[in-house]
Amino acid sequence: MYSKAEATQLRQAFWTTFGQYMAPVPSAEGDTTNWINYKTGLKHVYFRLQADNHRARVAIELTHPDAGIRELFWEQFGELRTLLHEALGETWTWEAEALDANQLPLSRIGTELAAVNMFNRDDWPRLISFFKPRIMALDAFWADAQWSFEALK
Repeated sequence: MYSKAEATQLRQAFWTTFGQYMAPVPSAEGDTTNWINYKTGLKHVYFRLQADNHRARVAIELTHPDAGIRELFWEQFGELRTLLHEALGETWTWEAEALDANQLPLSRIGTELAAVNMFNRDDWPRLISFFKPRIMALDAFWADAQWSFEALK
């Protein structure tokens, strides 16, 4: 078990390492991108990379506090489901109703990698190999799909 300070240090070290690894990788549109804190340009629509001592997750999270508006975004992503899965090269799990770490409602489309531990440096290559192609595929998807959400801005 790690102390809170050690866990914080390892968490920061992992995300710094991943950020440095991804820094030279351009976005689908050729721009520099902050891959860890990806900006979709839509409020309440996030591409999240998460890892802990049990698993890693890449997800699209829809966090609008108004359930009706969140459902509109969910339906629009549903219209783009085939395009999304083609860009990803895999099928992700769709959760219309989920809760975040603070027990706030959200909708999530994502995938997980089990049996990895962010606090174990030996797992970092597996984590990076999991995160990199998926966040890049999300970026490629978003380069085309973001325009479908213009009316919802």
